[in-house]
Amino acid sequence: VALAGNPNAGKTTLFNALTGLRAKTANFPGTTVEVRVGRMTVAQQTIEVLDLPGLYTLLAATSEERVAADALRGLIPGHEKPTVVLLILDATNLERNLFLAGQVLELNEPTVVALNMYDLAVKQGINIDIQALSHELGCPVIPTSARTGEGIEELKAELARLIAAPVPEQAPVPDANKCGGCSTSGDCPFTARYSWAEKVGSRCVTATPAAPGSLTEKIDDILTHPVVGIAAFLAVMLAVFTMIFWIAHYPMDWIDGLFSQAGALAAATLPQGDLQNLLVKGVIGGVGGTLVFLPQICILFFFLSLLEDTGYLARAAFVMDRLMRRVGLPGKAFVPLLSAHACAVPAIMSARVIDDKRDRLVTILIAPLMSCSARIPVYTMVTALLFPDRPFLAALMFTGAYTLGMVAAFGVAAVMKRTILPGESKPLVLELPSYKLPSLRTALLTMLDRAWVFITKAGTVIVVISVILWALSTYPKSEPPQEATQKIVQSVEAEKQGDAELAKTLSADADHLIAQSALSNSVAGRIGRTFEPVLTPLGFDWQIGVGIVSSFWAREVIVSTLAIVYGVGENAADEHPDSLYDTLRAAKRSDGKPVFTAATCVSLLIFYVLAMQCTATLAIVKRETGSWKWPLIQLGYMTVLAYAASFIAYQSLVALGVG
Repeated sequence: VALAGNPNAGKTTLFNALTGLRAKTANFPGTTVEVRVGRMTVAQQTIEVLDLPGLYTLLAATSEERVAADALRGLIPGHEKPTVVLLILDATNLERNLFLAGQVLELNEPTVVALNMYDLAVKQGINIDIQALSHELGCPVIPTSARTGEGIEELKAELARLIAAPVPEQAPVPDANKCGGCSTSGDCPFTARYSWAEKVGSRCVTATPAAPGSLTEKIDDILTHPVVGIAAFLAVMLAVFTMIFWIAHYPMDWIDGLFSQAGALAAATLPQGDLQNLLVKGVIGGVGGTLVFLPQICILFFFLSLLEDTGYLARAAFVMDRLMRRVGLPGKAFVPLLSAHACAVPAIMSARVIDDKRDRLVTILIAPLMSCSARIPVYTMVTALLFPDRPFLAALMFTGAYTLGMVAAFGVAAVMKRTILPGESKPLVLELPSYKLPSLRTALLTMLDRAWVFITKAGTVIVVISVILWALSTYPKSEPPQEATQKIVQSVEAEKQGDAELAKTLSADADHLIAQSALSNSVAGRIGRTFEPVLTPLGFDWQIGVGIVSSFWAREVIVSTLAIVYGVGENAADEHPDSLYDTLRAAKRSDGKPVFTAATCVSLLIFYVLAMQCTATLAIVKRETGSWKWPLIQLGYMTVLAYAASFIAYQSLVALGVG
């Protein structure tokens, strides 16, 4: 059974009502277009249900419409032609939906119409003659409300009857291709179809005119106002992202704590060695670093589903479209870009709200330029180095970092529309859906679906890369430095003499020296040394280079990496951040000059504002675009942009005598 219908006709809610949790998301073969595949039981028979992308016409204008049209015709490799087409029509906008209905019915496949949101139509004074409509369409018509469950059982019974029928039952749709003034089809098919839809609507629908100044119009006067509407949208998004930061904080801490305990248990259970290190830092650390994103993803998609279901998201896109199109972006891009300040991973996934492929791709490519929460530890470290006792200046630097990211994103979007992704943003043409109560069931199922997609698709890539990065920072092995060996001997002597505190301090110092030496001599350390000549014009030494390499795992890893390479220790940096800052301020280059001057700090901040430095983001971009081409382009342009901006900033400040 294939579900087909216009966007906003309640198709996904009906799909959830039919299949529940027995559904998964998959890509059609050879495309990046997603379809939800579920199962339902009808007359003791398990039926596969396809939730096709929403479409307005079989004469496809977008890749999603083309895939949906091909699926209905049985042209998708690996997918048979549907046994039955379940055509969802919006009862509150029947005439507009009939344009697609005429095309689908002409495929002459067994079809049943679900006249969805029928309860809303009744409340709005829209009276539909079901028998007359069934006669006009030549197929069964079942009034339904997917949100309340009304008509679902009747719909299943009709599907069972059609599945059991050996041949299509409906008659050809009369005059759907003819205007009435010409005797052949094809001369003016759009006019003919609209004329047919209007005639069917006039025969089957009677409506009580809405009272002037209805509640819907009054609400729209506010929410679509060019000024008040933008303020309302910002307030709604602020509330959503406050919830993301506030609510997600707790499960993220639980997940982090759970995997920390799992790592500690593995470390205590397994003998010391490479296997223990791999499991603790590579596998457990990689899985934990993946799953820690889940709360933000779940909360974001839960609220986005609620906002879309109410009809508000379409209005938000409408009010933002004029502003966003000035830089070559659609109004719908504002939601993903705003959510990228929490995390680029769910933001890129939420770019699916953008219909046009080019606009969606541009949004995906610039989303990581928005300062995400993972950059906050880096910003905190740099501002603490620069302005340890001047909170106002530190706040200004934070604000400047966020502003730089947004300006860069919009600038890159403007450049892309003239270069690799030419063209203007498609004009926003949409019919504002009616307001309705959202379905919590749909929101929860959407949330679970997105979470599962992230875990199974992007998560596997992240874990693999995490293990690779562990290997790069672990091998080849090197002997402990002589100073560390001496401290171990001194620790043992102190223990024998009963000075446990001194023994503990000496042992910790030895561990730090060993970790520092091991990282310095590893492949990651050697890469840092290799690239030091390239990084020197930015004010960076090889230790910062190691931090940059290691932070591809996650941006915030640079803090713990610098703690190791400068001799503080990863745990000490977490427990006593002042010791990290003091050590970094005291760090010297080979010529005796300080490493973290004002110019170097500014350069490092700019680099982390603009650089990619996020394995999870690259993985999810690959998944969303279906190719490594675009994440590699994204990595390339962001690296060049970050390098150039940091170079200009550092050299300019040095020339001015700063740092």
